[in-house]
Amino acid sequence: MTTIIRPHAETRYAAELEALRRTDTRKRPENWLLSPWAVATYLIGGELSDGTRITPKYIGNPRLMEIAIATLTTDRALLLMGIPGTGKTWVSEHLAAAISGNSKLLVQGTAGTAEEAIRYGWNYASLIASGPSPEALVASPIMNAMENGLVARVEELTRIPADVQDALITILSEKTLPVAELGYEIQAVRGFNVIATANDRDRGVNDLSSALKRRFNTVVLPLPATPEAEVTIVKQRVRDSATELALPQQKDILEEIKRVVTIFRELRDGKTIDNKAKVKTPSGTLSTAEIISVMNSGLALTAHFGDGVLRAEDLAASITGAVVKDPVQDKVVWQDYLETVLRERAGWEDLYRACRELV
Repeated sequence: MTTIIRPHAETRYAAELEALRRTDTRKRPENWLLSPWAVATYLIGGELSDGTRITPKYIGNPRLMEIAIATLTTDRALLLMGIPGTGKTWVSEHLAAAISGNSKLLVQGTAGTAEEAIRYGWNYASLIASGPSPEALVASPIMNAMENGLVARVEELTRIPADVQDALITILSEKTLPVAELGYEIQAVRGFNVIATANDRDRGVNDLSSALKRRFNTVVLPLPATPEAEVTIVKQRVRDSATELALPQQKDILEEIKRVVTIFRELRDGKTIDNKAKVKTPSGTLSTAEIISVMNSGLALTAHFGDGVLRAEDLAASITGAVVKDPVQDKVVWQDYLETVLRERAGWEDLYRACRELV
């Protein structure tokens, strides 16, 4: 039997979504599978009246999720903003899964994304053989969402060239998509909306026009507010990843997660956790997603090439790689942190030695 590496949210959490549909008695917007309250419960977590436990998908300020969901009940689209690694894509996928039962209507933004990815394209064999016709038209994910009253997703909107971005303006403002070649238009069915994600910190970002910005309600997703919240997120996502990657489940990794979270937060904030010393900050964002990646790499290393027990040596290379993005500037920052902070921290000698050997 073939095993899918990463099932879509609506598949992976099908039991939770079904339990919510079964117990949800609140009013649902047209073509929504769940009420706004149930969507929020799916994202934030909770316990249903029948005893079903809903795992939290987003750990942070619940009000942000409520604002995002409320936006999607209106005629305004939703723009999730934040630096890389704040969970924008994760939230976008789960919102679409809970509302429409389909998170696959996705446009992935890149520098090479063409207008056809947002509007529609053509089957050129059919086009040449018989000219423009409904049969030759290739619907985009957004067109499909409009026709069926579903939620479409646009990832990395600011990666898309500005002139292509603006193809969304008519769709979002008029809720219609003209097909000039065939002399008709696609009008959006109730339930249609768009969730876009964007960040303005990476290179290669194309600013949104003022006209397009006005079509979105923007919700900024911050990094976790406290070390405890970040540890909780990492622990949950690492556990899930270990299951997906068929890695042995380890019981005693919480302390290692806390150490990596501490390092990343101190370098990100420019000061130690106890506020007693300032530290230099590297060029990268050092997001929660990168902490999860470091932990997953360490678990894979010890599972396949170690003794099965996660140690400092298994994490050192991934930590160093995450911090040192610029081989000149970041290397100096990392060496300074190792000598002034890590070296002096009681109980961290193993992690200091393992990292020091790599720089």
